[in-house]
Amino acid sequence: FYGGITYNFMLSLPNDVSQRNFSYGLQSGFIKDIPLNEQRNIGFGIGLGLGLNTYYTNVRAIEVGNDIQYRLSSSEIDAKRSKIETHLIEMPLEFRWRNSNATEYNFWRIYAGVKLSYVLNARSKFVAAINNKSFKGSFNNTDLRKLQYGLTLNFGYHNFNMHIYYALTGLLNEEVTFDAAEFKIKPLRIGFIFYIL
Repeated sequence: FYGGITYNFMLSLPNDVSQRNFSYGLQSGFIKDIPLNEQRNIGFGIGLGLGLNTYYTNVRAIEVGNDIQYRLSSSEIDAKRSKIETHLIEMPLEFRWRNSNATEYNFWRIYAGVKLSYVLNARSKFVAAINNKSFKGSFNNTDLRKLQYGLTLNFGYHNFNMHIYYALTGLLNEEVTFDAAEFKIKPLRIGFIFYIL
C-alpha cells in the first residue's frame, strides 16, 4: 500500500498566467510487486489507486452558455482563490530495484516508470470579494483531458521516499485557449510517497 502528498508545479503556462496559493496533490492505493530474480530485489510493480490534485492560478474559468472561457482575474475583484481540482483513478507501472533480501524490510529503493490516470471528475472553483461581499462559485469542468499519463520516479529508504511525476500530456484539452492561444498546463508534481508493506 502507498500514500503520498505532492506540491504541484505548473509548466508551460502562457504569459501573464502565474501559479498562486498552495497547489497540492494527494494519492493512495496499492501496488502488486512482481519479483524478477531469486534475490527479489529487481521486479515490476503494477497498481491501482486514487488521486486528488489542485492547481491554483490567477486565471478564472467562467461558464458562458455551453462553453468555458478562461480570463485573468479582474483588478476590480479581490480574488482569493481560483483553482482547478481533479479526482482521478491512477494506475502506476514501475520497474523496481531495491537492496532488500528475504528477511530485511528496511532497504533503499529506486522505482521508475509511468502512471496512467483517468479523470473521474474535475471542478473549477473561484472565491473572491466583490463590492465588499464574499463570492464563491464552482462548476464541473469538462475541458480537462480525461486520459493523462506521465513519468514517475520514487526513491528513498524504507517507508520514507521522494516522489516525482512529470506529465507527458497537458492538463487541458488541446482546443482550450487563453488569450487566443492554446492554454497549456503541464503538471510537475514533487513530494513524498510512503510505502506500507
